[in-house]
Amino acid sequence: MFGMDAADTHDLIRVLGARENNLKDVSVELPKRRLTVFTGVSGSGKSSLVFGTIAAESQRLINETYSAFVQGFMPTLARPDVDVLDGLTTAIIVDQQRMGADPRSTVGTATDAGAMLRILFSRLGQPHIGPPGAFSFNVPSVRAAGAITVQRGTDAKAEKVTFTRTGGMCPRCEGRGSVSDIDLTALYDDSKSINEGAITIPGYSVDGWYGRILGGCGFFDADKPIRRFTKAELAALLHKEPTKIKVEGINLTYEGLIPKLQKSMLAKDREAMQPHIRAFVDRAVTFTVCPECDGTRLAEAARSSLIGGRSIADVCAMQLSDLADWVGELDEPTVAPLLTALRHTLDSFAEIGLGYLSLDRPSGTLSGGEAQRVKMIRQLGSALTDVTYVFDEPTTGLHPHDIARMNGLLRRLRDKGNTVLVVEHKPEMIAIADHVIDLGPGAGADGGTVCFEGTVDGLRASGTVTGRHLDDRAALKKTVRTPTGRLEIRGASTHNLHDVDVDIPLGVLVVVTGVAGSGKSSLVHGSIPADAGVVSIDQTPIRGSRRSNPATYTGLLEPIRKAFAKANGVKPALFSANSSGACPACNGAGVIYTDLAMMAGVASTCEECDGKRFDASVLEYRFGGHDISEVLAMSVADAEEFFGSGQARTPAAHTILRRLADVGLGYLGLGQPLTTLSGGERQRLKLATRMGDKGAVHVLDEPTAGLHLADVEQLLGLLDRLVDGGTSVIVVEHHQAVMAHADWIIDLGPGAGHDGGRIVSEGTPADLVAARSTLTGEHLAAYVGA
Repeated sequence: MFGMDAADTHDLIRVLGARENNLKDVSVELPKRRLTVFTGVSGSGKSSLVFGTIAAESQRLINETYSAFVQGFMPTLARPDVDVLDGLTTAIIVDQQRMGADPRSTVGTATDAGAMLRILFSRLGQPHIGPPGAFSFNVPSVRAAGAITVQRGTDAKAEKVTFTRTGGMCPRCEGRGSVSDIDLTALYDDSKSINEGAITIPGYSVDGWYGRILGGCGFFDADKPIRRFTKAELAALLHKEPTKIKVEGINLTYEGLIPKLQKSMLAKDREAMQPHIRAFVDRAVTFTVCPECDGTRLAEAARSSLIGGRSIADVCAMQLSDLADWVGELDEPTVAPLLTALRHTLDSFAEIGLGYLSLDRPSGTLSGGEAQRVKMIRQLGSALTDVTYVFDEPTTGLHPHDIARMNGLLRRLRDKGNTVLVVEHKPEMIAIADHVIDLGPGAGADGGTVCFEGTVDGLRASGTVTGRHLDDRAALKKTVRTPTGRLEIRGASTHNLHDVDVDIPLGVLVVVTGVAGSGKSSLVHGSIPADAGVVSIDQTPIRGSRRSNPATYTGLLEPIRKAFAKANGVKPALFSANSSGACPACNGAGVIYTDLAMMAGVASTCEECDGKRFDASVLEYRFGGHDISEVLAMSVADAEEFFGSGQARTPAAHTILRRLADVGLGYLGLGQPLTTLSGGERQRLKLATRMGDKGAVHVLDEPTAGLHLADVEQLLGLLDRLVDGGTSVIVVEHHQAVMAHADWIIDLGPGAGHDGGRIVSEGTPADLVAARSTLTGEHLAAYVGA
């Protein structure tokens, strides 16, 4: 018998002394070729360990294998703050980042399916119109003609050439599928002159730069009411091309309002806009389906080329499960390898539970769970082994029925010889783990240590927060609330809904559920009347730079700055690190960044302000015994106490802080950068911010995303308080604890896509459990032990 080969001894990934974010010298050993699940309350340090340490170092080491020239074009990654990382393998990260909301990005462009279909149509489509680019709505058709100089020996001869490229982009909507129409009455009040403040666009006040440019450009009379403008003056105001002008001795560029708006506001992702800008855009701009391409985004030529009587626009609009059947029927030996690859990709969609999507679905409309599963498509059937797959809550957006399928996929990846690391809260997924690492015991500064390492049975007996809550089962409510009214929806047909009529009870907690793709969001977000006074809290992620923090995001900084300004008799802008109070050395960032090209940049604490971000003179002003940097260093819980009573009592700030504490974020620092928050913390921060919005009906889209079993209890208490306070709450949710706690459940299905879109059950949770007539009913009955 030979001794073990040295190469076979490396069957562990060793992490020693990890200190990323809130990790406190964490040391763990992860078995390779096994499924390891990381658990712990939201903010306990799971993502810092898995993504910020293990996956980040793996990616950095892979990047270092490329030449310095190539690395210059790649994102630069710093080495994680860890003593030893040993036994790493190539990491493939499948995170929950929503796909970009670029209007030209679709499911087809985000996966390889769209590219393969374009090649298929360029080879088999009749009539033949050109190469694959002729079927792409991102490629415009261009024509050019001119002279080129050709050198032959000692002679140079000018030759005339013409160049054409056939693209598939619809020229009218430029491949967007919709055209925008601007309501001029929302841009200006035509009874006033420019100098009287006629322009009503945010940021275009008479005193601001835009107002001064309009007033001093000389293309029209700024003292004349707009309704008396001549045609030429109105054209100059609205449509003039960029023109160099001089205003108050400064050289500037003047441009008409409409092209200026197109560039500055309409080109941006709507969700990235500030709330007042978004409200203006919603008021001023209407998007209608492009009349030329009928929303297909494609030029007429691309729509005229057919395979078996169908154009590329027709097949991209088909449900993927139907498209797979259509491709399966094609038998063309000349493109056999292409058809095999396309069939495999389409089968992967069905396998992962996304057969209800279509390739023309804009990627920005996918939920976090859907986007994550679309990213998984590439990994299914991959021939790679001994790879580390890293997943961030792969059950997000999945019905209990779909979770079993996801578990099977993760097991298959592991059984091929891969290491699978999963950050997860759902007990159904924790149950299939070979190895569990539980972080905690709390969140933020109270977390960052390993509470348990071992098997699932060991976790149950461990007495940790996760262990205690693992077998928690919410009981059905003994009594349910009585509705105070009804919200009528009639003939709802958004997306896959089949003419749905439903009465949503008001004054109670309503849960809308059903398998992924059954039409829940279409019903709740797409069909509730606009005049119902709805506050919609959806899944779109919080965007924020390292300058953003909970105080700036929630609007809390505003009353704090005003309170400091009033107490010290100075202007509020001094108390903002992004305005006049910023430390001049670091511009209010608190750190000095040194860019080292293809190497990781170095961030060193600013010596001038010692990382406090404010100018020294600002820190001399105090309020309630503290300077502004000390207040921003407080936790939410400490600040709630500080602003709640005594000299520092500030009711406006206290109200926001109370809402943050209500959603379980009492431990967060007011000045902690948003970039350091976990997914669950961001979700709750958004919830706390929007809860203050005035509205009779609150719609929440999967508020349990990223929440630990222990945090779900707190969320249920919060929902109860909202309902008892007179707000109607409608929750789109898969979590059985929320279903069991509901007063009324609306269950959609029975399947996904065109197999869904119908109401299969309505009633109290007890009715649903008793009937067991739907998938949701069966899973809920099993959950509550009925």
